[in-house]
Amino acid sequence: MDQHTSAGSQGRGGRPPLSEKVYAALKSRITRGDYGPNEKLPAEKDLSAQYGVSRPVLRVALEQLREEGLIVSRQGAGNFVRVKREAALGYTPVETIADIQRCYEFRLTIEVDAAGLAAQRRNQSILDEMEQALDLLSDATGSRLHREDADFTFHLAIARASNNQYYAETLKALRDHIYVGMKMHGDALMSDGASALENVLEEHRGICQAIADRDPDRARAVMRQHVSHSRERLFGAGVMDLSMQ
Repeated sequence: MDQHTSAGSQGRGGRPPLSEKVYAALKSRITRGDYGPNEKLPAEKDLSAQYGVSRPVLRVALEQLREEGLIVSRQGAGNFVRVKREAALGYTPVETIADIQRCYEFRLTIEVDAAGLAAQRRNQSILDEMEQALDLLSDATGSRLHREDADFTFHLAIARASNNQYYAETLKALRDHIYVGMKMHGDALMSDGASALENVLEEHRGICQAIADRDPDRARAVMRQHVSHSRERLFGAGVMDLSMQ
């Protein structure tokens, strides 16, 4: 049977239908952060070409995503990601520069420990995810750009590699907060020139290598250094005293 004959038909040998494969691939990209909250998905014709399926097959997959509340269609505009908020964690919105500093402070606890656990527990699949995010960061660096989405995807993959869902879920709940700092950090990097972007790319590569080498102490150290450097580049000597008065 031709692959375009039926959007929901079963593949040979009892394999999942094409729409299920496309649905699973898109859901994976949404949940790991490749497409961020309120981000528009590529046009249907582009997605069809990307996954090698007809538009009817693609639409079955998109309908599944809509039913799960992962995307929403806006008439005349396309399909947009609608990620459910992790309201149980109750993080308040970023309102001040001090909040960004507090977010970095918190990241220095959860992400450092997550990197150490990732070095002990990672598998090849999650290493491949890190490498894919690094490739995106490398391409952006070559174009003198900073991609907050790829940056966050890389950090989320490390949290997932800890094989402890609390790290990954906490990071996802903090996504909007972390994005604010990453955006400001990226702007600072681009104003500092190509070498600054390249230095940050090397920091990411160092983290990935430590995790690949199963070296938890080095993974913690390089992650701590990376997040600290990011905070220092953003705040310089202007780190605020957050002592309670």
